[in-house]
Amino acid sequence: MSKVELDKIDRKILEVLQTNGRLTNLEVAERVSLSPSPCLRRIRRLEEIGVIRQYAALLEPGKIGLGLLAYINVRLEHGGAPKGKAPLDLFRAAIAIWPEVAACHAMTGEMDLLLKVYVEDMDHFARFMKDQLLAHPAVIDVRSSFALESIKDTTALPVVGG
Repeated sequence: MSKVELDKIDRKILEVLQTNGRLTNLEVAERVSLSPSPCLRRIRRLEEIGVIRQYAALLEPGKIGLGLLAYINVRLEHGGAPKGKAPLDLFRAAIAIWPEVAACHAMTGEMDLLLKVYVEDMDHFARFMKDQLLAHPAVIDVRSSFALESIKDTTALPVVGG
């Protein structure tokens, strides 16, 4: 994935949209000191080249009954898998349909993956572990940690300039 060249105005547009993606084009244009037409062209370009990947509503997990946040380190089998599929490919297909998994990252170190998992409570977590994660044939080890408090939780990325 190649880095995209962004000028100062592009970076400012991205900062504004990360703060509030529901702003109208006119509001964004005013905040970045552009007229609406060039602002809209820049936003569309940023969308087309994939810098802006999507727009979404960010939900408060506790308000919708997901009161427990767990981070789970997963180690996968590295040997052969059924029908010639790699264990990671099998696992990718599984997590794509597990709604509890909000994020999955391949990691360096002793464990292969880090999952960010939202569940209702400890009973829901136990069911997820037993029925989904530990039942998966590629999984050979897991280690779980639970978030006690969210100190910082943002989706905004630093828009660095060059």
